[in-house]
Amino acid sequence: MLVFVTTVILYVFGFVFLYGVIRLGVRHGIEDIEAHRAQAARAEELASFQDRTFARENAFLTGS
Repeated sequence: MLVFVTTVILYVFGFVFLYGVIRLGVRHGIEDIEAHRAQAARAEELASFQDRTFARENAFLTGS
């Protein structure tokens, strides 16, 4: 009987532990995605600004 109770307790704590590990991994993954999204948006704005600056400085190349 003691072995059965011990097995059940370890089984339940194992699931609780796995739930915590998975939740922590998902949270860190979402944080990484949000950080990458902000960096990608910033890089896109910078590229757009550089394109406009290049076109303005080299108007003869744009055909305008």
